[in-house]
Amino acid sequence: MNRDDLEAALGSDQSAFACAARAELQAGADFKLFESQTASARLLWTTWSDRHQTMLETGVTPRPGLAEAVDGLYSAGTDRVYSATITGTQQRFTVFLSEDLTRCIACMG
Repeated sequence: MNRDDLEAALGSDQSAFACAARAELQAGADFKLFESQTASARLLWTTWSDRHQTMLETGVTPRPGLAEAVDGLYSAGTDRVYSATITGTQQRFTVFLSEDLTRCIACMG
């Protein structure tokens, strides 16, 4: 996956976090796709929703966009997804992409 492909995938998600991640990418941010690994969106949903709930219960402020990302992972069901990171000057993002790498399933800051 190249930078243009990742920008296009992020463009499929109009959430504030995907737009911010795309802007960082367009500004030259580093990115990494974990291309040798996919995971079930449902498994990732379980992991991230548990983390989110624990943060809420312990008074820790969740990562920006975490609640929305949990919803996006849930909506993807059992689909396989890839993850990527974008590290910009302002923020670091975690991005979940469809198995064909054309759509952003979820994005959090």
